[in-house]
Amino acid sequence: MLGGKTVIRTTYENTVKTNLFDDVFVVTDSEIIFDEISKNGGKAIMSKSTHETGSDRIAEAIQDIDCDIVINVQGDEPFVRGEALGKLINVYKDDLNAEISLATLAQEIFDIDEINNPNCVKAIWDNNHFALYFSRSPIPYPRETDFSARYFRHIGIYAFRREALLNFSKLPMLQNEKAEKLEQLRYLEYGMKIKVLETGPMGIGIDTEEDLRKANHYLDEISKRN
Repeated sequence: MLGGKTVIRTTYENTVKTNLFDDVFVVTDSEIIFDEISKNGGKAIMSKSTHETGSDRIAEAIQDIDCDIVINVQGDEPFVRGEALGKLINVYKDDLNAEISLATLAQEIFDIDEINNPNCVKAIWDNNHFALYFSRSPIPYPRETDFSARYFRHIGIYAFRREALLNFSKLPMLQNEKAEKLEQLRYLEYGMKIKVLETGPMGIGIDTEEDLRKANHYLDEISKRN
């Protein structure tokens, strides 16, 4: 529960409120989640339970949906903001050569504990903001003590080209994805391009019980300011 609502319902409703999308669905293999969204007026799609990644699950769900771009807001990102989602949509408007397979977000982090926390996925990219790698380890590794590298937390929000997402679901998992358990590495291992966009604070992604406590505290602080 987050401020009197479930995390998944909060994420869904905040995504709908952005008014950026033709339609919004929760895709799940959980009857509890399906019922939670449906009984509160939302749209949910029940998928099979054997998917290894969220991308595979979404690929199943969009088989019969006519669309060009699919935005995946992971259910543990309740503080999703329209400005950040709008950046992901706009990147495709400028992609005249259709070279971007997917786009995602990253936020600069400074706390050393967060940088070293394997639950906080770090991202690095090239000079054109195409991803080089994602890792649970600190990247880049701070070998030089007289140089302060910048570190960025990957935010679990993706914008896929429909075709790239469907192709992803047909490809076998390779070494880096297996080792790190990060599905975005499958795209990189097969040579697809991921555009990474910097964004400001996005609240708190909820991966652990401690994150949930922090999120409720964060929500209380927002309520006090308003």
